[in-house]
Amino acid sequence: MTDDHVAGEQVSEVVDLYRQLDELIDRISAVDTTSASYSEIVGVAQAHERAVRRLGFVGLRRLVDCDERGVVAREGFARFTDFLVSRLRITDPGVRRRQIAALLPTYSLAGEQVPTRYPHVAQAWSDGAIGTAHVSAVLAVLDKIPAAVPVELAAAAEREMAGYAREHTPSQLTRLGERLLAHLDPDGDLADDADRKRRRSVTVGRQDAAKMSRLTAELDPITRAMLDVVLDAWAAPGMNNPADEHSPHGHLDDADREALKAAADRDMRTPGQRNHDALTALLRAVLDGGVLGTSHRGLPPHLIIKITDAELRAHAGVGETASGAVLPISDVIELAAGAQAHLAVFAEHTAEPLYLGRAARLANQAQRMMIMARDGGGCSAPECATPASRVEIHHAEDDWADGGYTDVIELAGACRPHNGKVGTRPGQYATHIVKSGRDAGRPAWQRNTSGQLPVLPARINRHLQAAEVFARRLRENTVGAGRAGSAATDSVPGTGPPRNVRRRRVPRLIASGYSVQRITADDLKH
Repeated sequence: MTDDHVAGEQVSEVVDLYRQLDELIDRISAVDTTSASYSEIVGVAQAHERAVRRLGFVGLRRLVDCDERGVVAREGFARFTDFLVSRLRITDPGVRRRQIAALLPTYSLAGEQVPTRYPHVAQAWSDGAIGTAHVSAVLAVLDKIPAAVPVELAAAAEREMAGYAREHTPSQLTRLGERLLAHLDPDGDLADDADRKRRRSVTVGRQDAAKMSRLTAELDPITRAMLDVVLDAWAAPGMNNPADEHSPHGHLDDADREALKAAADRDMRTPGQRNHDALTALLRAVLDGGVLGTSHRGLPPHLIIKITDAELRAHAGVGETASGAVLPISDVIELAAGAQAHLAVFAEHTAEPLYLGRAARLANQAQRMMIMARDGGGCSAPECATPASRVEIHHAEDDWADGGYTDVIELAGACRPHNGKVGTRPGQYATHIVKSGRDAGRPAWQRNTSGQLPVLPARINRHLQAAEVFARRLRENTVGAGRAGSAATDSVPGTGPPRNVRRRRVPRLIASGYSVQRITADDLKH
């Protein structure tokens, strides 16, 4: 008796369950929600998204059922992919097949079941905590782990990424994964020099009807880092604006501060348009400056690279620029060989004052570099990925206008949008420096509520700490364990110091203090 005959005589349980599901969806679609409370509306919205994600994972099993039962051939399709596209109307068959291979058990040629390749990611999706976009971002990271990495370390990375996925967005997972991969392969072997040289390119497309040309490029790490530095200086708001005759031209440091501020307030360009205008200004400076014919090297890089003293001595690890770019140690050493390359190595203590009290409102260079070393350098607001080269320095304990001090232990990086959201009104942020625990000394952000809603937890931006936390977890054998206070969750206990109490702490040396040094090629020789 065939399966079809059985199905005709008695409806199987799975068919009945999906029939009930259809009926339930019809009821949910027609339900009136006007009587539901605010918290109930939020709760059912969360429940809905969780159910959709769970069904997405269950759907993979249904596809496997079709494959294992020989449905593809019986339906007249030569390939499983054709069946998915034509019969089931699936628009991403390649993605589904990769998900099945990575997240469901498979069978060997001998008929033995092979365990799931990434069980923790599969469980997170099965729980409804993550969706297809999270899974794709995680798999893209895990697929880049070299085969030479020990099995137990690769498994630990899978557990860590699954934990990250439960708390972060897909784009954030990509950034977290980049830092985790840098820890797994500190010498930059994921893409060796030969591969980077092969892929590098800058292509200028044909002019279209409007005489515009498309510029596409794949840049190696050094070129990307230098481009970030140039655009930060030449494409800043208000700079090199051809539509504003009073806009300062050239380098940011050469501009009059007042004129630049006024020009920035008038600047309505998008970031892409500012980058374009900066490129135009740079090319004009090259042509007008007599560079062509006298030098093919152009302007030398001027980078701030964060790297530990131990990594520098061992010639192993990665450096991170103030713009957020990651450089293999070989590139760091190559940059140091240039006469005008400027590397900042953080170790020991700096002689420049770090505690300015009320003497100055703006942070000095040493404080900015200290903050870069402590917090990763970017915007300290949760989930923000703005790099150090594009942030302002925020008085995280008490605002300057409220009597705050310009001491490094009370400062934090903040991009302009987040800095402008600090305040006392609902929806704005209150900030403070965490006083105790593993996050002591780091800035935390807490969104204000109206008083009718529960108090929200204070949160820390974990993006730039991913490799550091993963290394610590490996040492402590806590990878994949409880997530509280980990890099997978950015919540921290407490709500910050009471704002009606102002007491200046006695400046103390930071336990793992840092200094800023100018490094040359001779300093890097064994």
